[in-house]
Amino acid sequence: MTALPRSAQRGNPVGRLTTHILDTAQGCPATNVGIRLFCVDGERQLVAATTSNADGRTDQPLIEGDAMEGGCYELEFDIGAYFSAQGMKTGEPAFLDTVVIRFSVAADEHYHVPLLASPWSYSTYRGS
Repeated sequence: MTALPRSAQRGNPVGRLTTHILDTAQGCPATNVGIRLFCVDGERQLVAATTSNADGRTDQPLIEGDAMEGGCYELEFDIGAYFSAQGMKTGEPAFLDTVVIRFSVAADEHYHVPLLASPWSYSTYRGS
């Protein structure tokens, strides 16, 4: 008997990638932030482009199911434009512009890669 991936055991689609963005300076979700996902195995290729919603999340997973392939990816977040639109004084030039997070995934797991950001710093982790 072959064991199912953990994501399938929980009743979720096999393999998916989600994200959200938290504005740690103001203590709220970061809305209307441009997000791009690239596959960087071999030639860098755009996989998905979207904008964060009012909850700082995307309306749909960035990739899931059969579209989810194992490999190396990059998430780009246009966080500098977000803080500028918020009227936050970020310095000249702004310290952060586009934040890029590079990570690797397996095709049959759920990966949640959040961005926690202020105008001067950011962090990430593998969430659930």
